Amino acid sequence: MLKTLAAAHYRSLLDFTAPLGQLNLITGNNGSGKSNFYRALRVLAETAQGGVVRALAHEGGLHSALWAGPEHLSRAMKQGDVPVQGTPRQHAVRLRLGFGTDDFGYSIAFGLPKTSSPAFMLDPEIKHEVIWGGPFYRPASALVERQGPVVRSRQGRSWQVVAQHLLGSDSLFSELADPSALPEVYQFREQIRQWRFYDYFRTDPQAAARQPQIGTFTPVLHHDGHDLAAALQTILEIGEATVLRRAVDDAFPGCEVRIQRQKNGWFQLQFSQPGL
Repeated sequence: MLKTLAAAHYRSLLDFTAPLGQLNLITGNNGSGKSNFYRALRVLAETAQGGVVRALAHEGGLHSALWAGPEHLSRAMKQGDVPVQGTPRQHAVRLRLGFGTDDFGYSIAFGLPKTSSPAFMLDPEIKHEVIWGGPFYRPASALVERQGPVVRSRQGRSWQVVAQHLLGSDSLFSELADPSALPEVYQFREQIRQWRFYDYFRTDPQAAARQPQIGTFTPVLHHDGHDLAAALQTILEIGEATVLRRAVDDAFPGCEVRIQRQKNGWFQLQFSQPGL
């Protein structure tokens, strides 16, 4: 289970660390950073899918995702006496994201590339990645570390270089998730791939959840809900029909959900409501 989420220089999050429990409810005023907290998780999830740089591009590029305020907050800014405004940068800025569990942690840092190509000079580039053992990062706890294109893995008390030419757009999860050679990388990649985000779950007539789909055993619902009927049928098959019925009745009193199963293996969700 995730125990900590951290972000630095990401949108409105200058240096942010949040402890997490089994259920977390984020509240606050408009503009306080709730959405950016959630978006940080979305960007982290893309590291295991091979699309983390593309995810930043969808946000408007690295410049749009970077903290736009000053490098350091003055006491007057913290006290609200003067507005928080950006100033000329004196140092290279790194967008950093990471999370920790009881056993392992992971962080990734992005920056601008060192290139003479004007076409891609604003592309975000992965500068640093590290996987460590334990709930907190210490240099001595690092297990796998990437600096630029070079990745090394700890072997006892020494380090072994395992890659030297990683592209700046590729996370180490994309190239080095070998369960026998680098089990830490493989374990983390598979853990992140199990994350699910349901913030864009469509329900219009053309939504994937409302179309007939081939049904397979589905213990975890997909992001777009295309396997919703199969997921509900899985709940029935594992003996939790009463729990499902109570949940539906609690949300929609008197209503019932049924799964229509056709001979060719297609599943379709049906919803009955009193009077309709």
